[in-house]
Amino acid sequence: MAVQVEVSGAAQTAAGRTVFVYEAPVRLWHWINALAISVLAVTGYLIASPLPSQPGEASDNFLMGYIRFAHFAAAYVFAIGFVARAYWALVGNHHARELFVPRLADREWWAGMRQELLWYAFIARQPRKYQGHNPLANLMMFLMVTLGSVFMIVTGFALYGEGGQAGHWANVLFTTWVLPLFGQSQDVHTWHHLGAWMMVVFVIVHVYAAIREDIMSRQTMIGAIINGERTFRS
Repeated sequence: MAVQVEVSGAAQTAAGRTVFVYEAPVRLWHWINALAISVLAVTGYLIASPLPSQPGEASDNFLMGYIRFAHFAAAYVFAIGFVARAYWALVGNHHARELFVPRLADREWWAGMRQELLWYAFIARQPRKYQGHNPLANLMMFLMVTLGSVFMIVTGFALYGEGGQAGHWANVLFTTWVLPLFGQSQDVHTWHHLGAWMMVVFVIVHVYAAIREDIMSRQTMIGAIINGERTFRS
């Protein structure tokens, strides 16, 4: 088995070698972010494809208003969490920076990328093992979580500011330049909607890959984001 693990200071356990990877703020952000994305995905879908009209007087129903409120509230949590996560990338351990800094200039990183592609394609017989993200996961996290989050925050708050009208903070910071950049409001809606579906697909693949690696690569992937420790099973 080809093994690539940084093991300095690692502890030996009955199951194998255990290393501490994810600090508490990273783990907390991960699960809060997962919840925020879930709320955003469901409410965003309902905003784009509204429910049938409710019976009775319009003044007696505020269903879509509650859905929009939940979407906006989750958006604030998502955006503030992303800023906090970026801050922790500066002050946390080196694993906290993987989300923002793929090692594109590292030839060994690219070699690991090739190995991971063969492994996920069921061609390679054994994976390499990493304390943090493997190169393929590192790249996808950067593209979909880091750049994807920035895209969704910028376009989302541009649309939010449009509803807030001139003088609203989101209108001043985002709407005034994002809408002209994309062309018009409907274009921003379309790109934001497309970005949301890409995020949903990424989450599905991410969950599948985490469970697959936990089982097949003999290392704790899911447990690591719960207690921070990764054990490389013998």
